[in-house]
Amino acid sequence: MSLFYFEYDNKWDGKIVNEKKIVEILDEANRDVDAEGLIRFARRLEEWNRTHNLSGAKDIHTVWRHIEDALGPLSFVEKPDSLLDVGTGAGFPGLVLAIAWRESEIVLTEPIKKRAAFLKYVCADLGLKHVRVVSKRVEEIVHPPFALITSRAVTDTKMLLNLTQHVSDAQTHYLFYKGSRAEEEATFLGNQYDYDIVRKGKRHYLYIKGRK
Repeated sequence: MSLFYFEYDNKWDGKIVNEKKIVEILDEANRDVDAEGLIRFARRLEEWNRTHNLSGAKDIHTVWRHIEDALGPLSFVEKPDSLLDVGTGAGFPGLVLAIAWRESEIVLTEPIKKRAAFLKYVCADLGLKHVRVVSKRVEEIVHPPFALITSRAVTDTKMLLNLTQHVSDAQTHYLFYKGSRAEEEATFLGNQYDYDIVRKGKRHYLYIKGRK
């Protein structure tokens, strides 16, 4: 069910969003998500974006479309014990998944300082004590292998696997948010990996379920 089949009655900067209806829709979709936390995150991003240019999501409607996109895999990906998000940017998908998966250990990597500062602010504001924001490139991360590694629009699949090989093992799963070239990028995986490509609208989620 889409987040955008709702009546409008709350106004932000000329745009209108019904927060109560968003909560109801998330409940109906049986998503184990802190809807109030998502609403606060959406507000903070819309506020910060006015002056800091953190993201291309310039209005509250676009912010919610990015949130829905980030939440899409909750219907087919199990909650991991640990998660690394590569290049979190303004919070997609890593921070949104962190709001959904409060029992997981989550590391968000974002080398751009102003974006990392925003991520830290939201984590403090929402009490996301299970999240660590690291303002470094992923190659500099030192950590035991993660259960799940995610990324959206950072680089191609082969490069992402190479960049994260030092924090992964044969059991690590990968969730990459891709566009129409997902199948082309996945061809090199061959028989080495078990993977699916899940399509939702224009989004192609490449879900790699470990090495064979």
